[in-house]
Amino acid sequence: MLAPEGWHELVAEALSTEATTSVCLGAPSLGTEPAPAGREYVRTFFAEADDGPALRATLSGRLAGLAAATGAAELAGLRARFRILPSEDWANSWRREARPIRVGRLCILPPDWAGVLRPDDLRLTLEPGGAFGTGRHATTRGCLRELSRRVRPGARILDAGSGSGILAVGCALLGAERALGFDTDRHALPYAIELARRNGVTARCEFRHGDFTVLGEHDREFDGCLANLYADLLQAHAADLAGRLAPGGWFCFSGCRADKAPATRAALDGAGLAVETVHRRGRWVTFAGGRPAR
Repeated sequence: MLAPEGWHELVAEALSTEATTSVCLGAPSLGTEPAPAGREYVRTFFAEADDGPALRATLSGRLAGLAAATGAAELAGLRARFRILPSEDWANSWRREARPIRVGRLCILPPDWAGVLRPDDLRLTLEPGGAFGTGRHATTRGCLRELSRRVRPGARILDAGSGSGILAVGCALLGAERALGFDTDRHALPYAIELARRNGVTARCEFRHGDFTVLGEHDREFDGCLANLYADLLQAHAADLAGRLAPGGWFCFSGCRADKAPATRAALDGAGLAVETVHRRGRWVTFAGGRPAR
């Protein structure tokens, strides 16, 4: 569907349900007609088995209520268009295009890759399904680059919005004693658990389904905190993230588009976090820094 500029992330959130496997911003393909001025494509995906009148009515109802909820007239009349995508053998089509990805000491590889690694490389074996990335996205790479520099042996890491688990598993491979990830996408949990198992770090990785409410009082004082989320979620939960981080601990937050960077930076500053580096790759920005020691 087409959403007004400046409201993409709110629309994406409205399209996110328990059945949603992912939400994407931007044109579906290079052959797609450019979005009209002032509009951008927002797409959501869910399994055909979950499709039906009830799900479509839920999504349409959420979109219809945005204008009244925000008072923004430009959100009136939003309509979703539904279509069934052709079947795709995701595992094999991904493997045909798979190439090693090296970020710091981490080398992300498909399971059957038989090349020779460098002596200090850490192999992260990844075979995603159709709904999960390969580690090539700019936001994921930005986080991997930072955690390669910052994770220390024995560290305790929190990964908010852990998705397929690639960042938490990467931390464990780099020596973290505990990596706790959580995500509201119910489809992500089995992928994350399997990724940890495949890479031999199950004992040091834990994944939960839900939002910040799945964290207990004892889930604090983390040495590092990761979040690859939409900018509006980073802004809304900046204080929650800061409150879980130990004084002197580090953070790396990505998923922020460049046009949302100033507001996101302001939210991090307001939460008492000290931004040390800001990396931009394409239209995506990654923030890294720390929580000042007492």
